[in-house]
Parts: sequence; structure tokens; C-alpha cells
Amino acid sequence: MKRSYQLSTVTALALLVPETALLRHPNLEGYPTSRTMAPTPTVTIYLPGPLRVYCAGASQLAVSAGTVRAALEDLEQNQCALYRNVCDETGAVRRHLNIFVNSDNVRDRDGVDTTLKSGDVVTILPAVSGG
Repeated sequence: MKRSYQLSTVTALALLVPETALLRHPNLEGYPTSRTMAPTPTVTIYLPGPLRVYCAGASQLAVSAGTVRAALEDLEQNQCALYRNVCDETGAVRRHLNIFVNSDNVRDRDGVDTTLKSGDVVTILPAVSGG
């Protein structure tokens, strides 16, 4: 009876590569062998009254996001109706809305690429104008 064995790619590569090549590369000394990812910060998104109708009346939402863009992507996945009223069809924040991280308008920082840290408060406010 003839047996057939299937080798994994790693096993096949190990058979082809000389043993000395499997040693640590000298340029990689001191680098960690495994990376641990930092946990994604949890932030609170506060919503004005007119937008609450699109998220079952919630005045605030907790999301895990490292940037404002990631927070908006979370809204797109989990609060579709709210997202459509915050961002236009191109994904840009609607012109009549302002987004603040704590007390800073993201337009004065890095826009939707503004980084977030745990405990930050993201507030979505309609623009106010008048004379």
C-alpha cells in the first residue's frame, strides 16, 4: 500500500533551507519576538437631540476607536441611519455638522484622522449661524 503525505508550506521550506539560515538574523537583534497590540481606546460619542432619532433615542454611544475616522466607521457598521445623517455619500462629514474631540474641533486638528485616547468625548454638533 502506497502512502501519500502532504507537507505544509512551512515544513517544505524547512526542508529546503539550510539549518544555518534558520538562525536569527543579526540585524534583528534586540527586536521583540512577538508584538502585543495596545487595546483600542473606548470613547463616548455625544449626540444632539435631532440625531438621537436615528439611534433609538440614545444621547450617547460608547465605541472603541483609535481615530475619529474609526469611530465614524463604527457608526457606519452599527448605526447605519445615524451614519448616513452624519456623513455624506462620499464618507465626508456633512458640512452643517461639527465634530469635537473633548473641546477641540477636529477641523482645527487632524480632521477625521484626529487620534483618540480612552475617555475622550466625541461630540457631534450642528453648525450654528445667524446674524
